[in-house]
Amino acid sequence: MDQDFFWLSDAQVSRLEPFLPRDTRGKPRVDDRRVISGIIHVLISGCRWKDAPAVYGPRKTLYNRFQRWAAKGIWATMFHALASAGGPPAELLIDSSAVKAHRCASGGKGGKRRQVIGRSRGGRTTKIHALTDTACRPIAFLLTGGQVADCTAADQLLDQLTAADLVHGDKGYDTNAVRRKIEAKGAAPNIPPKVNRRWKSCFSPYLYRNRNAIERMFNRLKDFRRITTRYDRLAVNFLAAVQIAALVSYWL
Repeated sequence: MDQDFFWLSDAQVSRLEPFLPRDTRGKPRVDDRRVISGIIHVLISGCRWKDAPAVYGPRKTLYNRFQRWAAKGIWATMFHALASAGGPPAELLIDSSAVKAHRCASGGKGGKRRQVIGRSRGGRTTKIHALTDTACRPIAFLLTGGQVADCTAADQLLDQLTAADLVHGDKGYDTNAVRRKIEAKGAAPNIPPKVNRRWKSCFSPYLYRNRNAIERMFNRLKDFRRITTRYDRLAVNFLAAVQIAALVSYWL
């Protein structure tokens, strides 16, 4: 095993094993540890799949495993299972971050769906919306086009909220609809009110002081070059890449 390349440790593999598919037919599946390590290397380095180091085996195997498991929801299952293993956190943070979509991300199949690539002031972008705990660990993700407002995407993202006492958000989430959604989930919103609000909602700057944890989470995910720039045509593949990066960074 070459120490210059990323490889999963024995402990990390053991945590993933319960979620690996067991219904394989025909030839035995190529070594999971080697292939998943190769997938992670591609996400970190930002290289093309065909340029992956030979130490991980056939390049076609890496890409096929990545996109087939993304289509089947296996990466998503791994992420949600490990992220929820410790129970619901008392406090959650909500925010988003936009990433550039490379020109090779155009043309994804999907009929009328645009594969969540939109036009914003930053050009062609995809916005990653997230819920995290106060230790920077992501709990849920949602992808939209870069032009979608945070308060609009929050309605769908908050559907993934199971239990919490407090939800922190910036002024972009200061709408009546978002506040009602959070309260309907049994949590209290801690969101600074906009200056043009006639009635100022209750807000605690003291509790809000650690909200930068979600910014640090996005910065860490963007250490993966295939996250900071989107190369995947299909939204399901890019979401899988985000979930894998979150698994490696926080949950393995």
